[in-house]
Amino acid sequence: MRGDREDRESDDAALLRAVAEGDSGALGTLYDRHAGWLHARLTRRCADPETVREVLQDTFVTVWRSAGTHRGGEAGGWLWTIAARRLVDARRAQERARRLTHEPQAAAPSAEDRVLAGLEYGNVGAALDGISPELREVLRATVVDGLSTREAARLLGIPEGTVKSRALRARRELRTALELLGGTA
Repeated sequence: MRGDREDRESDDAALLRAVAEGDSGALGTLYDRHAGWLHARLTRRCADPETVREVLQDTFVTVWRSAGTHRGGEAGGWLWTIAARRLVDARRAQERARRLTHEPQAAAPSAEDRVLAGLEYGNVGAALDGISPELREVLRATVVDGLSTREAARLLGIPEGTVKSRALRARRELRTALELLGGTA
């Protein structure tokens, strides 16, 4: 099983190198391999199917433009980071458009939207940026996206036990980082 994961990561890295060199076929293969789970995760964060489609498209346009910046490692986490940021950008653009047309906001932001904004901009976001990427991805998969340990393990390509131990370490490090930032844990 570990060999399959390593082969897939190696294949993804080779595909990203090919995309960086302008190979549109490699981008298509990367899309076929990752678009399904990206769509599912985006749908968990956004109920508007049109926004999800646009964000998914923007994600792969960004991959096309910046594949050369991928630093190696697991491509899924890199793709998810791009997709999550594109979703935040889309929500900001929708809010700006709503304000420009002076439409009243349909409803107060949901608790989930407030939490996601805090993850992006508040002390929690700063603290998350301070922990290692592999711990941050486990927290985002299990806490923010609400994936089970099994789903997170499959997505991240690591054993379930590793997801559990990283989640425990991530919570400890996040708590410490928040205390250093003056937040409450």
